[in-house]
Amino acid sequence: MSDATDRAPHDELAIDPEMVAAMCRAFISSHVASTGAERVVLGLSGGIDSALVAYLTAAAIGSDRLVTVLMPTGSSSPRSRADAEAIVSDLGCQSELIPIEAPLAALRASLPDRESVSPLRQGNMAARLRMTTLYDRSAVHRGVVIGTGNKSEILIGYSTIYGDAASAFNPIGDLYKTQVRELSRHVGVPAQIIEKAPSADLWPGQTDEGEGSFEYPTLDRVLYRIVDRRLPLEDVIAEGFDREFVLRVNEMIRRSEFKRQMPPIAKVGGRSSGSDYLYPRRRPKLD
Repeated sequence: MSDATDRAPHDELAIDPEMVAAMCRAFISSHVASTGAERVVLGLSGGIDSALVAYLTAAAIGSDRLVTVLMPTGSSSPRSRADAEAIVSDLGCQSELIPIEAPLAALRASLPDRESVSPLRQGNMAARLRMTTLYDRSAVHRGVVIGTGNKSEILIGYSTIYGDAASAFNPIGDLYKTQVRELSRHVGVPAQIIEKAPSADLWPGQTDEGEGSFEYPTLDRVLYRIVDRRLPLEDVIAEGFDREFVLRVNEMIRRSEFKRQMPPIAKVGGRSSGSDYLYPRRRPKLD
């Protein structure tokens, strides 16, 4: 696929980690303040994305206002839990362990085609059960749910709508995976978390790159050209990227657009939500 498989960050994706960290911290502080929430509730998987958000949040509003929730299933690896617990210990934040294998098994058992549920379907069920759990805990802790999806995942649709794609706000959604790694090193995420293969723990041995048949450094460079630079696909291919891969990435972007937008509403009245009844998210109060 060209030399793009090199895992070292390329200059085009290099960031000023201190500046970006400051931007993310300010973003978190601002959005928490605007909601009036007392705490931030974070689903902590033991992976790099949620780890980075945990460190940024603790630095932004204090570890005492961060509640992490560990929600393993039967397919979750012991290492994931150990890494999540290491983060909790390092940050000194509050943590809750809420296994979701029982409700996941109950949901699966209630389905008429329970015997043919694929790992992908089960993974989507687990993601939505986790988000249900997080929003419940946010009510208990008077908190707000923070997102952990990175730009690479968001653009190709590698997320579960109303599952891990849901949140009140997301501080790392404009950072490609390679940039997430760079920022994680800067803020002190443990090396063993940064260096391990990204995985959603859908089944033993599952990895993001293996399941998606891509390598993040190459994927990020292609996404950067298609999305940020708005290059025609033929120009991207002309830079040495594999034609089939570029076309596949572009198709993933196209097919997952529905995950990045609110559901469309049929227009019947004079002012319709989402089309001509639009206000800033943080709408000012009237005096």
